[in-house]
Amino acid sequence: MGLFSSINTASTGLTAQRMRMDVISDNIANATTTRTTEGGPFRRTRVILRPRDDAPRFRLPFVPKALEHGPGTGVRVVKLEKDKSPLRLVYDPSHPDAYKTGPKKGYVAMPNVNIVKEMVDMISASRSYEANLTMVNSSKAMYKAALSIGR
Repeated sequence: MGLFSSINTASTGLTAQRMRMDVISDNIANATTTRTTEGGPFRRTRVILRPRDDAPRFRLPFVPKALEHGPGTGVRVVKLEKDKSPLRLVYDPSHPDAYKTGPKKGYVAMPNVNIVKEMVDMISASRSYEANLTMVNSSKAMYKAALSIGR
């Protein structure tokens, strides 16, 4: 592990949580959008995260293999995917996107965005962002203390 590996790991978390907050805010902004360019109502977007395992690994020869915990390289955004959960149906026959015929006549297909769930996800992403930021600041403080010892 390098000198700044803790900051590098925390920075991947900062980037991922920022992406989550951007996607969540887009979901909230489109919670009532019934017509999109793809056709149909807006569908909620989810961020899929995975651990990073693409970093180069260097094993120090003098560290016993039993004590080696791995490099801890952080997290990355794998993809953004649309939520396939069913859309909400709201009865509003005066809406321009309401079904005109059939058993759903007068109903409007609304986005599958639940504001309460989005707000909980936003709080979770915000707290994770704060935790990663605290890690960066703690690492900086430790590096400064180590440099002051060397003076």
